[in-house]
Amino acid sequence: MKIFKSLLLVLIGFGAYAQDAPQVKTSNGILQGVVETSGIHSFKGVPFAQPPVGNLRWREPQAPQNWQGVRKADHFGPQAMQRAIYSDMIFRSDGKSEDCLYLNVWTPAKSSKEKLPVLVYFYGGGFIAGDGSEGRYDGESMAKKGIVAITVNYRLGIFGFLAHPELTKESPYQASGNYGLLDQHAALLWVQKNIAAFGGDPNQVTIAGESAGSMSVSAQVASPLSKGLFARAIGESGALLANLSPVSHTDAEQFGAAFASNIGAKSLADLRNLSADTLLALTANTRFPSTVDGYLLPQLPAKIFEEGKQMHIPLLAGWNSAEGDYHSILGKDEPTPEAYKNAVQKLYGNKANQVLEVYPATNNDEVKQVATELASDRFIAFATWKFAHMQSQTGGKPVYLYYYTRKRGDPEKASGAVHSAEIEYALGNLQYNKTYNWTADDFKVAETLQGYFVNFIKTGNPDGSGLPNWNALKGNMPRQVMVIDVNSHLQPEKSAKRYSLLDDMSNQKPVK
Repeated sequence: MKIFKSLLLVLIGFGAYAQDAPQVKTSNGILQGVVETSGIHSFKGVPFAQPPVGNLRWREPQAPQNWQGVRKADHFGPQAMQRAIYSDMIFRSDGKSEDCLYLNVWTPAKSSKEKLPVLVYFYGGGFIAGDGSEGRYDGESMAKKGIVAITVNYRLGIFGFLAHPELTKESPYQASGNYGLLDQHAALLWVQKNIAAFGGDPNQVTIAGESAGSMSVSAQVASPLSKGLFARAIGESGALLANLSPVSHTDAEQFGAAFASNIGAKSLADLRNLSADTLLALTANTRFPSTVDGYLLPQLPAKIFEEGKQMHIPLLAGWNSAEGDYHSILGKDEPTPEAYKNAVQKLYGNKANQVLEVYPATNNDEVKQVATELASDRFIAFATWKFAHMQSQTGGKPVYLYYYTRKRGDPEKASGAVHSAEIEYALGNLQYNKTYNWTADDFKVAETLQGYFVNFIKTGNPDGSGLPNWNALKGNMPRQVMVIDVNSHLQPEKSAKRYSLLDDMSNQKPVK
């Protein structure tokens, strides 16, 4: 009898747990999530498209299939196919697979009637790495601030960006490539259909991302497919503009066809018959670019922004003070004015003097600083500035510009705020990065930057109580930028002359 009573108590306990686990009815079926210790409800590994495998490899994402009964959403789905490239990427995902089109939701809502603002975050990683399970993207902290937070997986590398004449021919849209960007678009469609069930407001969606995630944000803002799917955008260090512009569809197709030929694949069927692991190994040293495919991107993003055809929505965007390293300019040379001048002459030829005028350096310390700025601009900062600048000129809505300068670790050794350093601050996730011994100043910066993000996601304006006032860019008025650090403050933009020169020097090829 005692054994029976004990078993009964165990069963009752399991029943109580099952009843406590949150359930949400989506358009495809019922999901059962988890109550985090903070009280936030999380739903992980939610399918937003069919697995892009077999004949669906290199196809636009297909609508997810329905399921019967209750589907557990208590762990992250697989990460997209990728190699271990970046040491700072720590995944919590269920391995890696072509079957990777899953998203994760964190919500503070206890009912579907709450209509909370929504954040959809796209990870970075150069379109060859990354995953929505990374701790620095975790949505629980944002959910505790009253936001329904979502991370989205999308295809990477050859799986996400191969263009090929045969793929174009079989496509109902006569387009190929950009599958990773189309995955993001499919996730946004899913959000529109389903986020109300999680207590989110489909009319108050903000998309955000860093690096390739920010490039993705600029692509979605530019794409006619995504109009109406979100209301605001945040771009952290990256945009498909200037030196990071997509290639023409013709060039992308030729690149894809040449790759197929080089590996002995005589047809599209041959490519699809290769295992995912084989394809991953064969592309270890190959990058597949985003493309002006005529569908997701009907024109170069720069042209779309120039003509004001992009989404007219508020934008918050910026970059970090050390996106690049001065060694990428100087190589192994010592940081002397002479070495710096020689390096710039090699890079820019007869335009070197113009560059040296706006990137001047007269001593070794100045060389380190200025060469870091030049490296950062050449890498990703200039493209990000172009995104903010063009949106402020033709987007018709406020644009807020930031410059992030908080150094992690030893300030004496750090040249500035390196690429991606702001993510865990902005999303309130310092605790997931165990590399650094965070100080009170770090938490102060995180409180400030996350506060700005939260306010912007909720209202379209980053300003709020206890934060320095942040003015939007306005037409041809003197431009101001918010410097994010221990003592955050608004200051005149100091890089305008640099970017004006780089803008004049950029030579984008017309799309055929």
